[in-house]
Amino acid sequence: MKTHPTPVPVEQEPHHHVLWKNDFVEVIRVILPAGESTLFHTHSRDNVAVDLTRTALTFQRLNEPEGQPETATPGKISARASADRPYSHRLRNLGPGTFEAIDVEFFQRPQHPSQAGAATVVAENPSARVYEWSLAPGAATAVHAHEHPYVLLAVTPLRLKTTTADGISSSEDFKAGDWRWGNTKTRHTLANAGSAAGQIVEIEMK
Repeated sequence: MKTHPTPVPVEQEPHHHVLWKNDFVEVIRVILPAGESTLFHTHSRDNVAVDLTRTALTFQRLNEPEGQPETATPGKISARASADRPYSHRLRNLGPGTFEAIDVEFFQRPQHPSQAGAATVVAENPSARVYEWSLAPGAATAVHAHEHPYVLLAVTPLRLKTTTADGISSSEDFKAGDWRWGNTKTRHTLANAGSAAGQIVEIEMK
């Protein structure tokens, strides 16, 4: 019977690069060139992953057959409750391009989760809610409030203009995969101040 190597924690897998962490979250960037595979690795915390590139992948759980090819596309979101049921798997990139994604891992679940979200929820788990905004040039989100810390992630390049409830605005150029941590309560709108369509995701702790 074929056996697989002992899986490593996700942050120790060589294609998973830890960008930043604090007491609440760990932000990881996945970079997997075409033709390469990750090691078997274990997700033991709730997490949200957002794909940044288009390519074909296979997923294989530990001690199970390799799955059928799936297509990764920019903005594809998964939200897993891995704190309940840790899982170990590996990815193989069939190409043609490099697979890139941002994975946000949550160190602990909220003891008293909020009941209301800031906007339409496109994915969630016990730790977080995810909101997605696809913005044409000049378009803006609805005014929305964040009561808890959140990660703002650019899925595509764009110039993002943020306007707070008191009318103060600031603009910043984002590349695909750039992210920001928001740790204070805020009420704002987000606008695409660039000349091309853009997509952003907000991952808010409950």
